[in-house]
Formats: sequence, C-alpha cells, structure tokens
Amino acid sequence: MSVIEAAGVRVLAGHTGAVNSVAFSPDGARLSTASEDKTARVWNAATGELMHTLSGHTDAVFAAPFSPDGAKIATVSADLSPRLWDARTGACTHELTGHTVAVFGVAFSPDGRLLATTSYDETVRLWNTSTGAGAGVLEGHSDIVYGAAFSPDGKVLATASGDGTIRIWNTGSGECLRVLTGHTGIVSAVAFSPDGKLIATASFDRTARLWEVATGNCLRILNGHSDTVWSVAFSPTERVVAAASEDATARIWDAVTGTPVRTLEGHTDSAFVVAFSPDGRLIATASSDTTVRLWDSSTGKSVRILEGHAGAVSSLAFSPADRVLATASTDETARVWPL
Repeated sequence: MSVIEAAGVRVLAGHTGAVNSVAFSPDGARLSTASEDKTARVWNAATGELMHTLSGHTDAVFAAPFSPDGAKIATVSADLSPRLWDARTGACTHELTGHTVAVFGVAFSPDGRLLATTSYDETVRLWNTSTGAGAGVLEGHSDIVYGAAFSPDGKVLATASGDGTIRIWNTGSGECLRVLTGHTGIVSAVAFSPDGKLIATASFDRTARLWEVATGNCLRILNGHSDTVWSVAFSPTERVVAAASEDATARIWDAVTGTPVRTLEGHTDSAFVVAFSPDGRLIATASSDTTVRLWDSSTGKSVRILEGHAGAVSSLAFSPADRVLATASTDETARVWPL
C-alpha cells in the first residue's frame, strides 16, 4: 500500500484489481473503495492512509457505501452474500445470506435502519441493519435488478431492472405499489428528485425518463443521446436532471418541462457516471477515456479535466463539503482531487 501525492492529488494504491466504486463517509473524513480483488478498503480522506481492509468476500466487491450515520459499511459482491461492517473497526458484523446469484446494487435507507440489495437473481432484499435479519424479499422483476434508490423519506424504494421496468415498493410492507413501463431496453439506473416527487431513469434504449412517483405516470421522455444511457442525477438545487451516456456526452434537461438545457461534450469515450456537487454548482462526469471532467452547471462550460488514471474511471463521489472529489478506476487505484 502506498500514497502518492502530486499537486495535491492523492493516489490511493494497494488494491490488486480494478476499483469498482468509491464513497465518502457522511462527514467526509473517510473514503471507502470496493474492488475486483475481493476486498473493500477504508481510507483517511485527508491523508490517504489506509485505515482498514475489509476481507472475507470470495469474489469481486462491487460497492461499499457508508450508512447515513457513518457507523456502518455495506458491501455487495459476486459471492452472493452482502456483508455489514463496523466502519470504525473494520470488523464484519453480519453476513447477509439469501441471494442466489451475484449481488450488484446496494442502498441504505435515509434513516440507516434498512439496507436494500439488488441481484442477478431478479430479486431485491431488505435487511435490518442492526440485526442483519431479512426484512423482506421483493419479487416481481423478470430480469437482473441493477439498482435501487430510497425516496428521501424512506417510505418507498424504486428499482431498475433488465426487464425494462421500474418498480416502486412500499418499504414497510414490501408491497409493489406500481410498475413503470415504457422503456424498450434495460433500465440501468434510477434516482429520486430531492423532494421525492419524481424519479429519473436511464436506459439502454438511449433515453432517460421522468416519472411521477405518486401515479407512476411517465411525464417526460428525455431524448438526445445516441447510445446507452448509464447514469442519471438530479441537481440538489435546481430543477434539472443530468444523464451520462455511452455516446461520450452528458446531457441536462429541465426536470419540469423536459426541455434540453445543454450538452456536455469533450470526453472521447463512454461517459459512465454523472454527479452534481452538493451545492449544485459543479457537475462531474467519469469516462472510460481515463479522465474525469468538471463542468459549470449553470453554463455547461468545461472547468477542469482531471487526468492521471491509467484506466477507465468507474465511479466518483464529491465530498459532502465540496472540498474534494474522489474517483475509482480499473487501473487498481482511487484518487482524491482537491477542487
């Protein structure tokens, strides 16, 4: 393990496989990374020092987010069994058994009491994060469930699937409230608006869509991309939604009218991830061209190109206070960039 720093950029080295994801703790003091090397790691965000290696999985680890209070980390893996860890000690507290195929997606509820995991076994499972006990199996999708997102109040969960649908579930009863149909390809991502009234979805059908949570109605089809749409995100401060695509661009639309606002062009290969900074002023995009680009959200102008990774950039995360951006790459490293 080593920490290399140049021009303020910290390179977090030590993983021996591609780094699939990176996440900040809620206070911004720690970073987690998840890797193909079957481990997750916890780092000091300020110094880049390795704090804990979370070992125990027997296959690739896809994600390792912190709980909302920063006390826990959840990991999901191709080994079928998600795990819960004590984020301060690195000890595994619970192994969550029940999925029958690789577990790809994971999300904590806003209050941290529930964990949702999504799997290639076509199900979503809910877990009690205090006890590790199962809190419900959500069945109904007919293909891989790629991702899940809790509403801001935690009362409903939205799931995105390879069957081309999105399902909205009551997190208390496990009841499927609505099935959202219209996409003609795999639904790759789902996100709630800050007020919880809308969800945005991304699809292999080259579109993003806006839906009304209360009715399940599709309000807008967001056209413009010429290839798979991988990621969607709402601005925390404005009524706009952004999407990133295989066509090497990101696009922004008005979330009320669906009107195109701007196209972010500059990447030379697939744009996998799009995210807004917490204050909404910046947009970051991660690409298989090995770069991350920062954009002014109000003008769409390129602010900065972050170069240094030697492989595709698979994940990114803004610190809660906007001070830094963290990135993860297939080059087996994560990087922390001062903004």
